[in-house]
Amino acid sequence: MEINAVNQTNTPTFYSKTQQNPLMGSALHEAFPTFQTTRGTTRKRTDYLKSQNKDSLREEEEEEEEEDNDDDERIEVKRKIVALQRIVPGGEALGVDKLFEETAGYILALQGQIRAMRVLASFIEGMDKQKRKLGG
Repeated sequence: MEINAVNQTNTPTFYSKTQQNPLMGSALHEAFPTFQTTRGTTRKRTDYLKSQNKDSLREEEEEEEEEDNDDDERIEVKRKIVALQRIVPGGEALGVDKLFEETAGYILALQGQIRAMRVLASFIEGMDKQKRKLGG
């Protein structure tokens, strides 16, 4: 305890002890700060413990938010996989890996169909132009 010379009041002194636990080998264990037993230390100890509790609550809330975000992402991915299974023929019976392979093949097949339709459309347009030339 320190004595303030100006107003002759006792000021509590806080000590932090570092102890070595024999079960932990050479590891050091830092204990709670010890408070000298004088007036008002109960309040300071309570305030200290409350601040430690608030810190741990904040950390728990952050962890819960991260878990919620992970859960939201998983739900969103699952929803998209189900939608993809509905689009790809036979996709509902496939696992995720096989579904992606089938999706790639399905996209290539659709692109081929689009090219074929464009060729047919241009062929028909050419025939229509030729008929007009011949008076048909």
